[in-house]
Amino acid sequence: MKAVLLCSGLARRMNGKVKPLIRVGGREILYRSMKLLERHGIQEFTVVVNETNREEIESFLRKNGFNFDVVINDAPERGNGYSLFLAKDRVSGRFILAMGDHIFGDGFVEKAVKGVGVVCDRNPRFIDPDEATKVRVEEGRVAEIGKKLEHYDCFDTGFFVLDSSVFEIAERLAKEREVVELSDVIRDAKPPVTFVDGELWMDVDTPEDVRKAEKALFRESGKGMGDGFISRHVNRKVSTRISRILADRISPNHATVISFAAGIISSLLIFVSIPLAGVMYQISSILDGIDGEIARVTMRSSRIGGVVDSVLDRIVDFLFLSTLAVATLSAGVEFFIAFLAVFGSFMVSYISERYRGEFSEGFYRRFSVLVPGKRDERIFITMIFSLLYPAVDTLHLFIFIAVLTNLRVAEMLLRLVKSCSYISYQYTT
Repeated sequence: MKAVLLCSGLARRMNGKVKPLIRVGGREILYRSMKLLERHGIQEFTVVVNETNREEIESFLRKNGFNFDVVINDAPERGNGYSLFLAKDRVSGRFILAMGDHIFGDGFVEKAVKGVGVVCDRNPRFIDPDEATKVRVEEGRVAEIGKKLEHYDCFDTGFFVLDSSVFEIAERLAKEREVVELSDVIRDAKPPVTFVDGELWMDVDTPEDVRKAEKALFRESGKGMGDGFISRHVNRKVSTRISRILADRISPNHATVISFAAGIISSLLIFVSIPLAGVMYQISSILDGIDGEIARVTMRSSRIGGVVDSVLDRIVDFLFLSTLAVATLSAGVEFFIAFLAVFGSFMVSYISERYRGEFSEGFYRRFSVLVPGKRDERIFITMIFSLLYPAVDTLHLFIFIAVLTNLRVAEMLLRLVKSCSYISYQYTT
């Protein structure tokens, strides 16, 4: 299946900038859309441009290795429906149509490419409803579409899954009138409606929209199910703000090194001040989210980067807990308790990573675990106990971590065993 991207607008509210090439969250809007479409199986693109932006867009597409052809709209003032009409000889059968100045999230595109007709949102989270195009739906098809509808059911997202029959309508309208908007074509075609609700999509028309889109991209860049309670409610609120500032300045690898360095420093600070060391350990946990956020938003994620980040996290945890034990505990039973805390901490992460390596999906996407004890939660607990030192002995911390993490390990193993038993039962019956 091919995709048609409409990039022939005049960008009057962006001071003449080539809107599809404006960087949002460290990546050009057009790059983001095309890479997401490639990720979900779309490999060929027809890009409709105007004479003013043609050279710049073509150069950009060649530089980034996209499989594309270009259609020139020499009359962009005639509307985006006319731009669609001009692509009629480049597409046959089913195709995707998307606006070149829209930001789409990965979750949105994953669902939208499986749809048919106009992709609409009944619960938009990132747009101004007054500025958006509304759609009234009857019997699963478009009944009316426009920005000024008083009665409507959903909002047009700027993403469509159409077939080449729509060009007949676009051609007829282009012969009948001077200006042909895409909403005019859709109104006459009355295609089906697919609902993709609550996912990230935005029309970027103004500099303020760029800032809003960046905030939305970083806010949505967390791991979701993979995050613990502290990451969701504390760490991400800080790290995503830092990531927005650094996205155009450092690479994900640089962010990984910064987080690792903060973790090593926290271990060294144990010999200076345990409360200060605990705070620095928590800071390293916050910074640990930055590399992944920057990688996801700027579309520079890599498997190697994920592996290195995970290994460095284990090193930091081992050094901090081991150094804290050596600096504050006596030999014998106390060391054994510290060993159990370190063991439990490693096993929680090991089971999760081993599952991901075996099944190519996150453990927490399939299983919910009631006992807390993920890395972000352990580090936050460690900071709290460190701040209470010396009024509260560190042995209490190691006891707490040992009990918590090993209970979590037991629950994770139990859920795996139950899952294996269920699969075996299904197979035998």
